[in-house]
Amino acid sequence: MKKFLVAAICLLALFVTACGGNTSSKKTVKIWTSGEDYRNEYYLTECRKKFPDLDITLEYMNTSTIAAKIVEEGDKADCDIILSEEYCYLQKCAPQLATLAEFDFTPFLEGLVTPDHKFTPEYKNSGCIIINRDVLAKNNLPAPKSYQDLLDPRYKNLISMPSPTSSGTGYMFLRQLTNEWGEDIAFDYFAKLSENVLQYTSSGSGPVNALVQGEVAIGFGMTGNAVFEINQGVPLEVVYFAEGSPFNMYGNAILAKSYDRPEVREVFNYLSTELCRGNNEKFFPDQIFKDFAPTIKNYPTNIHYGNMSNDTLAEKERLLKRWTFS
Repeated sequence: MKKFLVAAICLLALFVTACGGNTSSKKTVKIWTSGEDYRNEYYLTECRKKFPDLDITLEYMNTSTIAAKIVEEGDKADCDIILSEEYCYLQKCAPQLATLAEFDFTPFLEGLVTPDHKFTPEYKNSGCIIINRDVLAKNNLPAPKSYQDLLDPRYKNLISMPSPTSSGTGYMFLRQLTNEWGEDIAFDYFAKLSENVLQYTSSGSGPVNALVQGEVAIGFGMTGNAVFEINQGVPLEVVYFAEGSPFNMYGNAILAKSYDRPEVREVFNYLSTELCRGNNEKFFPDQIFKDFAPTIKNYPTNIHYGNMSNDTLAEKERLLKRWTFS
């Protein structure tokens, strides 16, 4: 708990310093992000070093909130750059996004670049089941070996999952199991699972935070997020069931209203090239660059990725209308 509070206080101080009172004549660049605290701190710190003459602010929101605000507010949105936003939501925002005509997309794996060049790949988010064996032992429970095991009443209030309605991480589990089992079976499964879920979190990092605090024993979450905590000494474990790892893509974009400002393009290019590689190397090593395949201590290798077909905006919106569990 102490470690979490110290980290939160440090990040808050950094954010306040970055945002505090724009009383100078510095040009501003405003970023909205769905990224985790530790990645936000990395991005903001490096950008402030690179561009000391700019007032760069970074504000966290979950993926669905970013998309909703961009669509609703359009050119009046108080934002220049979108960072770490799920591809489906970026597609939804496309009319408000600039075409990145001057950006070099060639370093990225071709399958990750969309034809309209409205956004750049940032990271591949693979999912997993994360367990805290200490909490399991405290409750005299075995580690689950399948999704069906999670329906056992013994796990009641010991499971945390991101809500698919607000979190791209939550949605990727729904998308995968719908593909693997069929829609009706998948929704029936989540209806039963809800009996054991302590909480559906608004963000993908929520279940890992609950695991770190010992509030739950099992979480649906991001492999990169889990490994980050493992490498900080937290006793968590990454587990994949037979269906494999769900995944989705996140990217960065510039709002069309801000594209003509050179300082915005400069910050965006730095975020989407050098810092994107840094993010790939430090936090989310699933390959996105043609010539760069980093490894991270304790990050699983040879991951079996699950079936993520039909991952379109229309399909996502249709499935989310049916989701009533959170």
